[in-house]
Amino acid sequence: MSQRPESSLELGVIGNCQVSALVDELGRMVWACMPRFDSDPVFCALLMDDQDAVERGVFEVLVEDFERAEQAYVENTPILQTWLYDRHGGCVKVTDFAPRYQQFERTFHPYMFVRHLETVTGNPRVTVRLRPAGHYGAEDARQTFGSNHIRYVLPDLTLRLTTDASLTHVREERPFRLTRPVSFILGPDESLLESVTRSSRFHFEQTRAYWREWVRGLAVPFEWQDEVIRAAITLKLCSYEDTGAIIAAMTSSIPEAAGTARNWDYRYCWLRDSFFVVHALNRLGATRTMEAYLGWILNVTASGDGRGMQPVYGISGEADLSESVVEHLPGYRGMGPVRVGNQAYEQVQNDVYGAVVLSSAQAFFDRRLDTPAGPEQLELLEEVGRRAVELFDKPDAGIWEYRGRARVHTFSSMMCWAGCDRLARISSHLGETAKAAQWRAAADRIHAEICARAWDAERGCFTESFDGKSLDASMLLIGDLGFLEADDPRFRSTVECIGRELLRGQHMFRYGEADDFGEPETAFNICTFWYINALAQIDRKDEARELFEEMLSRRTRLGLLSEDLDVRTGQLWGNFPQTYSLVGIILGAIRLSKPWEDAF
Repeated sequence: MSQRPESSLELGVIGNCQVSALVDELGRMVWACMPRFDSDPVFCALLMDDQDAVERGVFEVLVEDFERAEQAYVENTPILQTWLYDRHGGCVKVTDFAPRYQQFERTFHPYMFVRHLETVTGNPRVTVRLRPAGHYGAEDARQTFGSNHIRYVLPDLTLRLTTDASLTHVREERPFRLTRPVSFILGPDESLLESVTRSSRFHFEQTRAYWREWVRGLAVPFEWQDEVIRAAITLKLCSYEDTGAIIAAMTSSIPEAAGTARNWDYRYCWLRDSFFVVHALNRLGATRTMEAYLGWILNVTASGDGRGMQPVYGISGEADLSESVVEHLPGYRGMGPVRVGNQAYEQVQNDVYGAVVLSSAQAFFDRRLDTPAGPEQLELLEEVGRRAVELFDKPDAGIWEYRGRARVHTFSSMMCWAGCDRLARISSHLGETAKAAQWRAAADRIHAEICARAWDAERGCFTESFDGKSLDASMLLIGDLGFLEADDPRFRSTVECIGRELLRGQHMFRYGEADDFGEPETAFNICTFWYINALAQIDRKDEARELFEEMLSRRTRLGLLSEDLDVRTGQLWGNFPQTYSLVGIILGAIRLSKPWEDAF
């Protein structure tokens, strides 16, 4: 078995809400952006086609006479361990993590990765290759070194590796026998205040304790606990704690299908996706992500220039995400283009107004919060609500971000309705009777218009757009949004119609007709989870459980999912790890699990 296999999405995720890294099944760090999620990737081997010829953008431990590898997370943490075996009975354990813990009454989460090597059995020989790159893999780092550190000077960043391994062996990439444990701390160009060994051990123990305590606070369902915990930890890792933004995925340009041009940069904060993440974590009782995101979204709302809200912003709240192509990177399995930025920021997507209100709504009702939302926050959200009323029946690019057409998309209209509906409830809760009546009237008017123009009585379903005939999997959310009750015959018939037309085997497509890039080739994982939830709502729970187990079987060995799935091969495609898909695991398990009170 080669220790440099073809790129795949069998990747482990480590991180600390400041940075993250993707580690392949052989313990190679193949993707990591530093000093934050949307930065230039110092490790970018994931987007190089020939892994045997990777010359930069990787951090790997090569075992002489390599035979096989095993991998697992330390229980209830994002600390990843990889066991590398040689053909002589030797084994090296590699432990990877990004430090995160409480210190000095704040959370310590630097842009830092810790890698620890120790021999488990035998006398293995290893070679450590640390080759950070700059300008998306175009430039090697320039090296300088001291008594126990190496500095990697990149165009926009200088990293320091501090280690108790031989600097000569690391700098010259020479094999050495691993006779004692060694640690590597890669991070800011700063001196450690204590020994590498003590620092590495302290970071490990504190980080493990932090995550285990965080997991203990989750209100998990009785069934599928491990699956939910792994999804929840990974969602947490997709939040950028410094601002409160939530990224859609950690990668750029993993294609949605083999050979397609549907390659996008997902390292930004989509208002719609973030709503789903906040909702899922809230259901588990992890409300701090919502509180931080609420601060981010209100800052974005307050800094608007009157043009309306964008569907996506940078993690600092920056509006301009101009898209470009990195010509020198071949792409995942050689399937370019590799994009930086996302042109969707220029699109009109009117569902975002509802997404902002829905993301914020619980903060007005949840008494556990240190500072619940109140009249001041309501006033800001009402500006968003007024835009929803104005735009609910106007054409937009829709939830699926069509680049070549605009329609009055039903999902966008329903989200505008949901925003007004929640504003009515919030206003009533705050004792603002007149405002509550105003927002209720607006919600009722939008509801009536949607029912008049998006309901196809002949087919018995809500259509993708006003006065249209196409179907769209987002209509499976009618029940979850509260637009119709689950026992409404229109909801049931819509679910059944979508199942007949968009389900391929056991997996759901977003839509069936051709778009800007042709007909869709892969199922969209969150849509399958939407279908599962909708089936449970219309009392087809056995079928829903069967499909849910099928989706769980499609996860990687470490329990993660990307955006898309090829229904013919079962391969995962699309950016990774995809927050949408992980939300589906959590909400599906909550919906389908037997209650704790009935469990034993």
